Amino acid sequence: MGSDLKIEVDGAIAVLTLNRPDKRNAMSDGLLAEIDGFFRAPPEGVRVAVITGAGGHFCAGLDLSEHVSRDAEATMHHSRGWHEVMDRVQSSGLPVVSALCGAVIGGGLELATSTHVRVAEPGCIFQLPEGRRGIFVGGGATVRVGRILGADRMTEMMLTGRKYGTDDAVALGLAHYGVGPGEALSRALEIAAQIAQNAALSNYMMIQGVARIHDMSRSDGLFVESLCAALAQTSPDAVEGLAAFLDKRAPSFR
Repeated sequence: MGSDLKIEVDGAIAVLTLNRPDKRNAMSDGLLAEIDGFFRAPPEGVRVAVITGAGGHFCAGLDLSEHVSRDAEATMHHSRGWHEVMDRVQSSGLPVVSALCGAVIGGGLELATSTHVRVAEPGCIFQLPEGRRGIFVGGGATVRVGRILGADRMTEMMLTGRKYGTDDAVALGLAHYGVGPGEALSRALEIAAQIAQNAALSNYMMIQGVARIHDMSRSDGLFVESLCAALAQTSPDAVEGLAAFLDKRAPSFR
């Protein structure tokens, strides 16, 4: 039996492929654990991760065929386990680009919105169908999707089971780039290569700082911004970046 997560490393970039094509890459506990394992300990030298799906779909959400009956306490702990993994994807310090195609549904949308850059092909379906199934999101959508769409639009999306296509998703911020058929992964790899050339500390500050500042009061956020600036702008990479700019050459970061 093969792995549910295929990992390929090429230099500074790791490509993680959700590998359950017969299930439209629906999320099982095993697949979730493999994603968690990667982000707990990324291979040495990897500076950016790309997540995509096999077989023409990104992820169709929770694998309901593996559903087990849980009481309220167990359901809460299962949900919190999802939160931990999605937080790790978003906040491990590794920039993550997602290449989206086909189904980006339920837990698949929760995974996608935990990534930092989202590239979508035509024909993507962005949906939160939980309300149509008598359940409620549990993998972080109320925070991540809700902050992108706003509470009003997300409520409507959940109540109606509304499906957004790629063009609407880009307009709403669920995806950042719309590309042609079959182009999501190649574009995601281009973006990942560009991000990998950034200074590691500034990438880390952007990942750790911006989302946290969003949670803070205005004055607290501005103070933390100053701390991030002070650390990044006094680093050896900042010295190199300025020298490279003045010398009209590409920087050579650590």
